[in-house]
Amino acid sequence: MTGTWLNVATVLIGGTLGLLFGARLPERARQTVFHGLGVFTLLLGVRMFAASEQVILVLLGLLFGGLLGEGLHIEDGLRGLGAWFERRFHAPGPAARGSSRFVQGFLTASLLFCVGPMTILGSIQDGLTGDYTTLAIKAVMDGFAALAFASTMGVGVLFAAVVVLVYQGGLSLLAGQLQGVFSAAMLAELNGAGGVLLVALALSSLLELKRIRVGNLLPALVVAPALVWLLEAAQRLWPGLRGLLPG
Repeated sequence: MTGTWLNVATVLIGGTLGLLFGARLPERARQTVFHGLGVFTLLLGVRMFAASEQVILVLLGLLFGGLLGEGLHIEDGLRGLGAWFERRFHAPGPAARGSSRFVQGFLTASLLFCVGPMTILGSIQDGLTGDYTTLAIKAVMDGFAALAFASTMGVGVLFAAVVVLVYQGGLSLLAGQLQGVFSAAMLAELNGAGGVLLVALALSSLLELKRIRVGNLLPALVVAPALVWLLEAAQRLWPGLRGLLPG
């Protein structure tokens, strides 16, 4: 879990620097950095989606995953977790706007730091081989992002480090169980679904163009590779399907 601890540290350091010195940045400079991160996230998501080999499975993963996420109220749960952190650790401010900023910062940072191929691949590499190079690169990116987010969204960004620790650390600890389960095709469609979520996150929270409940789309990261597994299993049982189904 070396890479995860490094990632947690960069989020805390970057977020703290953003809280301490972010206010000294002109509003226009903060907006420019924030929008730059949004555009970068958007393009990164497009690049991830372009690597998909079976886009119909990504679409089905998003549809079924979205329905599952709505049923489970995942985004409401994330917002509730952010609100609990605020009540537990953050002194109430004079205006209600501070509360919404705390939750927005926690939710946006948590999603951005935990959605993407670097999180999955890096955690698996760290858990299986001890190679945390991928997570180290991600940690640098997350640290700079935390600085920019904290300067505009406040202290809620720092608490996203808890989600990073639990999510990435859990993946690393379970990496041994995942070995031999995820095929290259499954990983490709997981990345494709993750790319769509990053695009949605950029449009919704970073560029603020359209309100999207991105948290409720998170099950697509499980559904899309699960569909690939079912397809591969069906093709092994009935070889005649290979000419009818994609892949």
